[in-house]
Amino acid sequence: MNEIEIILKSIKDFFTSSMLKIALVPLIVTMIVLYMLFFTAADFGISSLEQISQASQNGQEVVIDENAPFYFVWFTYLIVFLFKYSFTSWIAGFLFYTIGTVIVLQASVVLSIIVIGFLTPMILKILHKRYYSHLVLHEYGTIPLSIWVLVKSLFMMVFLFIILIPVYFVPILNVLAFSLPFYYFFHKLLNFDVSSTILSKEQFKTIYKVEGNNFRLRTLFLYFVSMIPFATLFTAVYYIIYLGHAYFIKLEQLTKNELTKDEVIKSDFLKIESNEKN
Repeated sequence: MNEIEIILKSIKDFFTSSMLKIALVPLIVTMIVLYMLFFTAADFGISSLEQISQASQNGQEVVIDENAPFYFVWFTYLIVFLFKYSFTSWIAGFLFYTIGTVIVLQASVVLSIIVIGFLTPMILKILHKRYYSHLVLHEYGTIPLSIWVLVKSLFMMVFLFIILIPVYFVPILNVLAFSLPFYYFFHKLLNFDVSSTILSKEQFKTIYKVEGNNFRLRTLFLYFVSMIPFATLFTAVYYIIYLGHAYFIKLEQLTKNELTKDEVIKSDFLKIESNEKN
């Protein structure tokens, strides 16, 4: 089965009633969390900006806590300068809303991937029963391991954000630099959730050693899909279906190769035993 066939087969499975029902869960949960976070942050942020804007436009001095971190002081002075004039004030407002929109979109991706991780076993169980019931699953995923992978991936994402700060000021490259930490998190969690539900550690190492780049390309394709505004809210289940089919197919091939290898070994053993008798 080629890649196009896997994509089309995954789309067909996604639009089944059982999968669409599951797809409602990340949609509802993520929307509720984003709604709460966005309006809480927006209310606090807009109120603070309005106070700074009014103070700067009225010529009043903006008081900054002396114990505040240096980056907070710089940021406050920048805000004061931008809101000092009506033209720069308009630009600043536009930038804040634009950046806020990007952050909300990326946050929706992160939240959806975390939520869909809890639903992965249910999704893959349906696929296994429908197409791959002849395969034996050896799950290597455990709750402590899943928590560890989540925490480690979050830490690495934040770490990448920090070390890439200088690149954010370089046009074009800043888009790639901003997306890289999110893609890292996206790939790590999706890949772990699916592989740990289907394979044993040994099977995963064997498959990923040969097919690692192909799975990176698959998650990169899915990441591009997730960049469509709020697409992940609806399509997170499709990501699991698509990667699930890919891993099931590789497991099927691996199982056949192991059976063939066992048959060859058995045949050679019988030949040796026959020769010894003769």
